[in-house]
Amino acid sequence: MKIGQKIKSLRIMRNMTQEELAVRSDLTKGFISQVERDLTSPTIESLEMILRALGTDLKEFFSNLENKEKVVYTKEDRIPIYDTPEGVYEELLLTASDPKNIEPSFIILDPNKATEIEKPHEGVEFGFVIEGTIELHLNKETYIIDTGECFFFTPNKKHYIKNKSKNQKAKFIWIEIF
Repeated sequence: MKIGQKIKSLRIMRNMTQEELAVRSDLTKGFISQVERDLTSPTIESLEMILRALGTDLKEFFSNLENKEKVVYTKEDRIPIYDTPEGVYEELLLTASDPKNIEPSFIILDPNKATEIEKPHEGVEFGFVIEGTIELHLNKETYIIDTGECFFFTPNKKHYIKNKSKNQKAKFIWIEIF
């Protein structure tokens, strides 16, 4: 099997679009498309970034051994999300969930910063505030959530989260379940 075909198979198995893979690997959708069609060959660095976003590595990718279920995800397994607003740091906590129906993230918001406004979509969302106080905005309603508290909602309306503090970072886990 060619490298591109194998990458495409892994991406489809993980129910990921080319765009999602591009964001998670910090590459362009066009590049991912060319690699999958074997029109270009990725550098080792690009291939490692793609494989990491797919929840695997070079050794597993090129081995013929049966894949084991991944149980423990370390800090090194996390994937930083690069297209976040200024003052927002986000990491995906799981590199692969098969089938892809859950997306847990660890988020740090600088003082007085907010996530991007998300459009309504299917599923449910859950979060737990590790440190600080955040505001959850659901359309025109605002909910204050403090350290040790959690939130759960159906994302059928525009929503975003803002750090209420003017001098302290907010840290929280945000889980989207599709």
